[in-house]
Amino acid sequence: MRKNIKTTEAIFPMPVLMIATYNEDGTVNVMNAAWGMMLERNQVVLNLTETHKTVKNIKERKAFTVSIADSNHVAEADYFGVVSGNNTPDKFAKSGLTATKSENVDAPIINEFPICLECEFVEYGECGVIGTVVNVTADENVMNGDKVDISLVNAIAFDPYTHGYYKVTERVGEAFKDGFRLK
Repeated sequence: MRKNIKTTEAIFPMPVLMIATYNEDGTVNVMNAAWGMMLERNQVVLNLTETHKTVKNIKERKAFTVSIADSNHVAEADYFGVVSGNNTPDKFAKSGLTATKSENVDAPIINEFPICLECEFVEYGECGVIGTVVNVTADENVMNGDKVDISLVNAIAFDPYTHGYYKVTERVGEAFKDGFRLK
């Protein structure tokens, strides 16, 4: 028997994405966003309201980065979600993390997060921020040859049911292959 539950945010896992921009004074701003996904092969969409400091920065700078949060940095990732850049302009400095300027867009790469998508701003619409991915970088420590090994990334996912973070590491199947056993 099924039971009705009182949530509409019911898709799990939700990614834990770190959206990084530069503030007007050139300092780094980062926010935690679980409401984001690939829109097309080379585009991301982030469901963010215009009241976020990050959205203001994206519109001003025409660029942003999206990093995948990992289990080694849960406290920092959560901090970026509970503290607003509108009220705490130096929140990145308080995190203890470091950043490098992207060579491709006017936005910072957070060095400690294992994967980073460098994006050019396309538009702000009903769904939020849309950006085109112009480059992706990965820390060498999460690579197996020339491919990312997701088990080394230790990506975290947000659980909307209990507001927990979970590590995503174990491979359980082969995409575009396992289903053929049922043919």
